[in-house]
Amino acid sequence: SLLPAGSAHLLDIGTGTGALAIEALERWPSTRVTGIDASSEMVRWALGEADRRLPMGTRSRLSTAVAFADRLPFPDASFDLAMSSFVLQLVPNRAAALREARRVLRPGAPFGYVTWLREGGDIDPPDRILDEVLDEFGFDPPEPDSDSGDAASARAAADGLRRAGFRDVRAHAEVLAHRWTARGYVDFIEHFSEESLFDELERG
Repeated sequence: SLLPAGSAHLLDIGTGTGALAIEALERWPSTRVTGIDASSEMVRWALGEADRRLPMGTRSRLSTAVAFADRLPFPDASFDLAMSSFVLQLVPNRAAALREARRVLRPGAPFGYVTWLREGGDIDPPDRILDEVLDEFGFDPPEPDSDSGDAASARAAADGLRRAGFRDVRAHAEVLAHRWTARGYVDFIEHFSEESLFDELERG
């Protein structure tokens, strides 16, 4: 196990809805989790999910902060391990965010993150359908994402970790298959992917 003996303090970088933080708290009874997110709305959402899903004793081991991944408000060597899921492709400076993760981890502490890779690039069927519907109703197609923060490859992601000071680095490229429900996809589009478009729509 990557968890140190005794009570561990885990940092969740870009906690979003708190899904990983809550899973960690449920899986490891002696672990404390601090979830950070640049969005105060996401932090509120994560806390609401924790209040809803966790018993009081477990919930008390979660703390949150509104913070940017490249400017973490914690002293050096504050955490025993860290994780991040589909966030580091969104930060303006991934190298700075990785250096910050290394700074706030104790020496030798593990850090794992998941991100999109630029390799592949196929459009998911739900996205294709959404584009067709938007086109049918006269909305401009989305701008191409020319400044994608996705890692160029698993090797490039590993090299970035090494440059940030991490050792014993391993990286893997895998295909992630996700079965969307209609409600789940609409929530994703409305709150993340096309939030500005939904803000412009009149609710009827």
